[in-house]
This record gives sequence, structure tokens and C-alpha cells, in this order.
Amino acid sequence: MMIVTLIASILAIIGCLNWLLVGLFSFNLVTALFGAASMLSTAVYILVGIAGIWLAFYLIYSALRSDDRSTARRQNTSATRRAKV
Repeated sequence: MMIVTLIASILAIIGCLNWLLVGLFSFNLVTALFGAASMLSTAVYILVGIAGIWLAFYLIYSALRSDDRSTARRQNTSATRRAKV
């Protein structure tokens, strides 16, 4: 899962940099490299979109997992306090 998240992060960064170039200079790097309507440019856009979806789910999963851990810690801490009393 760590490798997939790393690859997704790299693709998302590439997509963000491309949008930065589009916004600042009206220059689309993907189109310049692979052509306006080529299958390769379409594949790049699809991969960047999938990477964004993966990272969104990973962010939610990580947040829920950390909430579960903090809840477990609180329960263990309160159980330890009760046991000491």
C-alpha cells in the first residue's frame, strides 16, 4: 500500500505542476509532450485522476485509523487510571 501511495503522490504532484503551468502561462505540459488528443495524454490524465481518488480515500482511511488509535489510547489510559485507584 505504501508503494501505491508513493506512486499516487508523484502522479498528483505532476498533475498539480501541470495545472500550475496552465494557470500561470497557459502552457499544458502534457499536451506539449504527448499531443492534444493522443491516447498517451489521455492515459496521463486518467492516471493522475485515479491517483487523486486514491489519495483522497487514503487520507480518509488514515484519519479514521488515527481516530481509532486515539480512542483506544484513551480507553487504555482510563482503564489504567481506574486500576491504579
